[in-house]
Amino acid sequence: MNRRTFLGITASALAAFPLVEVARAQVGKRQLKKAINLAMCKDGASTLEKFQIIKAAGFDGVELNRPDAVPLDEVLRAKEASGLEIAGVTCTTHWGKPLSHQDPKEREQGFNGLKLALQEAGELGCRRVLLVPGVVNKDVPYDVCWERSVEAVKRAVPFAKEANCHIAIENVWNQFIMSPLEAVRYVEAVGSEWVGWHFDIGNVVTYGWPEQWVRILGPRILNVHIKDFSRKKRDTEGLGKGFNIELGEGDVSWPAVMKALDEIGYQGYGIAEVSGGDTARVKFLSERMSQLFAG
Repeated sequence: MNRRTFLGITASALAAFPLVEVARAQVGKRQLKKAINLAMCKDGASTLEKFQIIKAAGFDGVELNRPDAVPLDEVLRAKEASGLEIAGVTCTTHWGKPLSHQDPKEREQGFNGLKLALQEAGELGCRRVLLVPGVVNKDVPYDVCWERSVEAVKRAVPFAKEANCHIAIENVWNQFIMSPLEAVRYVEAVGSEWVGWHFDIGNVVTYGWPEQWVRILGPRILNVHIKDFSRKKRDTEGLGKGFNIELGEGDVSWPAVMKALDEIGYQGYGIAEVSGGDTARVKFLSERMSQLFAG
């Protein structure tokens, strides 16, 4: 496939993919909203206090992990009192009980966890549930992970539709879906407007360039995780140490990423997924994200 043909296919996909809340904004009119995971706020004794701290720091939304020990009605009260939106919900069962697990019982428990996450997200008015679709390891080959997870995600589509909440597949270090072209193929294999992508910027830096993923995934992107990565720390201290870098001080080219997001018309959330802390830390992250988003 030559470049002209590929660009033509990409343009057609941009025009045809019918995901909600993904509009075609003009370049220069960036409308990114800021969010942070609730667990990153270390101050505040109650859920409401944490929501209020996050709101006061300048965030528009909060990301939640569900199912979770915090009662749903407590979250609903905090949402209504603070004015924060629920930017995203992360399914908490997808690592321990992945949809690709060797044991069918474990797979089914993971599937039930996804159903519950979708149901709770729907009740919270959230439109995106983050899902790690599977994990490749010595016991679960790549092709088996693909087949099992695609089948399970297809099976979850009616529950997503019922909850009015999309399933957003995330790119993580799970030895699975390690290129943007494959990410597109995965979404197309599921074949539903209720399934898209949760793009994690920092996760791809060790083996690629985030702005390329953005352009190729296009309107399939439903949410974006904001974090940086240092290849130098990776090389000198170890792979995971690459994340031990402040936002804006690693190897992510933020102007290039922002330009790519503009080009695809992304108007959703940028959700911080970095080291949290006290109220001052939350405020710092809000300010730093505003700087990066304006770049």
